Amino acid sequence: MFPTDSDLVYGASGDGQNFDYLTGTAGILAVAGIGVAVATAYNWIGKPNPAKLPFDLDNQTIIVGPDFIHYSHLSKEGGEIKLLRYLYEDTRTLYDVFRRGERVSNNGPCLGWRVDPTKPYQWMSYKESLLRAQNFGSGLVALGLHPGPGTLVGIYSQNCPEWILGEYALYTYSMAIVPLYDTLGPDSCRFIINQTEISVVICENDEKCKSLLNNPPACLKQLIHIKPISKETVELAKRLNINTLSFELVEKFGVERKYNPVPPRPEDMCTICYTSGTTGNPKGVVLTHENVVANASGVLLQLGDEKPNSSDVMISFLPLAHMLERISHVGVYMGGGAIGFYSGNIANFMDDMKALKPTITPAVPRLFNRIFDKVQSGLSNSALKRFLFKAALSSKENERRHGIVRNNTIWDKLVLSKVQDSMGGRIRLIIVGSAPLAGTVLNFMRCALGCVIVESYGLTECAAPTTLTVHGDYTTEHVGTPLACCAIKLVDVPEMNYYAANGRGEICIKGTNVFKGYFKDPEKTREALDDDGWFHTGDIGTFLDNGTLKIIDRKKNIFKLSQGEYIAPEKIESIYVKSQYVAQVFVYGESIKSCTVGVIVPDVENVKRYADERGILGTHSVLCNMPEIKQLILNDITDLGKKAGLKSFEQVKDIYLHPEAFSVQNGLLTPTLKSKRPELRNFFRPQLEYVYRKLN
Repeated sequence: MFPTDSDLVYGASGDGQNFDYLTGTAGILAVAGIGVAVATAYNWIGKPNPAKLPFDLDNQTIIVGPDFIHYSHLSKEGGEIKLLRYLYEDTRTLYDVFRRGERVSNNGPCLGWRVDPTKPYQWMSYKESLLRAQNFGSGLVALGLHPGPGTLVGIYSQNCPEWILGEYALYTYSMAIVPLYDTLGPDSCRFIINQTEISVVICENDEKCKSLLNNPPACLKQLIHIKPISKETVELAKRLNINTLSFELVEKFGVERKYNPVPPRPEDMCTICYTSGTTGNPKGVVLTHENVVANASGVLLQLGDEKPNSSDVMISFLPLAHMLERISHVGVYMGGGAIGFYSGNIANFMDDMKALKPTITPAVPRLFNRIFDKVQSGLSNSALKRFLFKAALSSKENERRHGIVRNNTIWDKLVLSKVQDSMGGRIRLIIVGSAPLAGTVLNFMRCALGCVIVESYGLTECAAPTTLTVHGDYTTEHVGTPLACCAIKLVDVPEMNYYAANGRGEICIKGTNVFKGYFKDPEKTREALDDDGWFHTGDIGTFLDNGTLKIIDRKKNIFKLSQGEYIAPEKIESIYVKSQYVAQVFVYGESIKSCTVGVIVPDVENVKRYADERGILGTHSVLCNMPEIKQLILNDITDLGKKAGLKSFEQVKDIYLHPEAFSVQNGLLTPTLKSKRPELRNFFRPQLEYVYRKLN
């Protein structure tokens, strides 16, 4: 079904791959002395030998040339560097992706769901999914939409089969999809609809229809609802001259008219994916079919034998409005696997996992952190449990260091089975993205689940992952090596004392997965993409000796203290959040102040346990007001800062403890769970001013 590893590396397979030359200011990039780690890893995959490491960590990437450019060994073809454009000759657009899935799965199950938590999953086959997508797309044409990438259609829904049917319906007629999502807020949704001049939005339910009908943009003419809506909503839409139709009715229109598909070209736009950002209006990232297919192909190539296949089932729960989830879907479809959707209520997520029993899932650190914290809390009252768990993890850790990944040891059966069962009991592959993941948590999850867990780094502007852990690398605190579809270089950031010559700098990415620009925003496009096509991420990174990339700082959120020292708060926050007593942290400073201060949301369970052990009574809010608890946390984060090498002026001098978490709902986090720094500053202004007054 799949090409062999040697086929993928040397292009000998009938399913050929295609690469694009990497060019820059000096023309074709000439870089000699390519590292061999990824190639060695591919030789090892499928032939485990516990007696040796799966690849040579000390000879993974060789850096040559003034730009310190890194790229995958799989980008080397003969004496030239070419970047992957697609993995399979017959799969160059997202229109092709679904059809490949139907073929390699032999019309296996494609989309799964359950109507309520008491029912089993039911499935739609690939053929049925393809037919319904084409019917819905034909129905859109019948409604007056013109086939072609200039036609944009919005979708405002949680993950569900209709999301995918609508998406691939648009690709069937070369149209493009524009996702909307709750956490953008009504003003941002209106901004997106206005900027893209969308006339049709596919809407999940009555509530979402009503939110769009509240002061709707003039360009909005039709709402297609997936679930039934109320008569009041229909009447409201009529008064606003907006037509409402059901998803099924549009499918029926398509069956009646039977418009022939108009397949897209690789260079055609497939989506405008809006990033929420931390300030201002969201930016529309324009991605082509080639961008997305190249990115998914790069992930599959690097996964090797661990890539999705027709026996795999993935659970879909991360928002489809974000590219990590969509790239995960594309990878599964290319392998002929099935996608089961969670019920839509995160409270029932573990029940969904147990019912679906997925083999693959994308994940974010927050999920792992919750599992880790829950297990640690369960061990706190039993010395025997702690001993057994420590012994189990030690044994599994030793096996992983020798390239053995399994979940059938005696330790798995006696000690770790509950953790594995909580995720359905069949997980074999997890791709983690979105935010940094603590090494201790990653080690724990790899051992406890006995499966392959790879970490990725990427951005919407690069269609999602640009780096990925090489399977077999058991080390942590890095995000892996570049994918074959892109190259990465570091550039100087003098104001932060980072220089590429010293191995540290701003991460810049160039490749077939890099976006074409921000929609109708040439100024921001020029800021992000330089004249040679390198995308400047704003993240600061360093390549470790084994060739893996480590994110160490953030360029954009820096400020200067009164003594002239530059502060990068996100670097400090990433250290402090490792404290067992800290759930969230916000570091703040001003140019007229000589030190930094912070707002900390304490970890409820660990602070409560500390208080109980010492007979300290009170609710979480009461504990947050106690000087003893504040001093405990301040001492702990200061110690962590010292161990991590923070300078004295970087360490916060005082903190305020806040009992409620920063969240998307209270406007302090973006939908991708990044801190909204201006909002945090304004929200906590009285507390920050009070803390500074006390220091003075």
